[in-house]
Amino acid sequence: MNELLFFIHVIVVMGFGFGALKMGKVALTTWIALQAVLANLFVIKQICFFGFDVTCSDVFAIGSIFGLNLLREYFGLDAAKKALWSCFFAMIFFVAMAQIHLFYIPSTFDTTQAAFESILSSSLRLLAASLVVFIFVQQIDLRLFGMLKKKFHILPLNFRNVFSVSITQFLDTFLFSVFGLWGLVAHLSDIILMSFLIKLLVIILMSPLIHFSKRFVRQEALNSGSTR
Repeated sequence: MNELLFFIHVIVVMGFGFGALKMGKVALTTWIALQAVLANLFVIKQICFFGFDVTCSDVFAIGSIFGLNLLREYFGLDAAKKALWSCFFAMIFFVAMAQIHLFYIPSTFDTTQAAFESILSSSLRLLAASLVVFIFVQQIDLRLFGMLKKKFHILPLNFRNVFSVSITQFLDTFLFSVFGLWGLVAHLSDIILMSFLIKLLVIILMSPLIHFSKRFVRQEALNSGSTR
């Protein structure tokens, strides 16, 4: 049941991604930032997926990678970089609001405080792990891509891109899992393996997805929506 639900979930997220793209750059950036918040909120729920114990946030990793590639393809690299920082701004705001929410003293009639503490108490740690890992991985990505361009320039650009992104995504998955999820989940190795395999599949399928998006969304619609 979880496997079927996962693929339905992916289709729904992709559908909203195409919808955001059709609405323009601002809508797509907002959609990506919302996924960053949802990923950090849902990451602590564990499920059984093809026999592995994983978290519920991998769908949002797929959506984020897809959304950032759509931004870069249609609106340029600068738009994708700004979207990343928008994600962190949204996450910082969410974590700040979560901590303030937990500080409120519940009344004797309240029955939700324990649930909020269980869900939100780890949000600060997850944010810190996301920020540190992101900054580190971005530096690795810049140096790795530069090295590949210099020493392996005879290889096709798409191959260099896939190889570079695959390495950095593995580092991102491994480091975030260790720093953010250690002690919160039962099987960290399952989460690292499945999360990376899912991201790798998305990276491989990204070119066909981008090609499909060009049939789904007309360029004139993007031009009219880019300033919205």
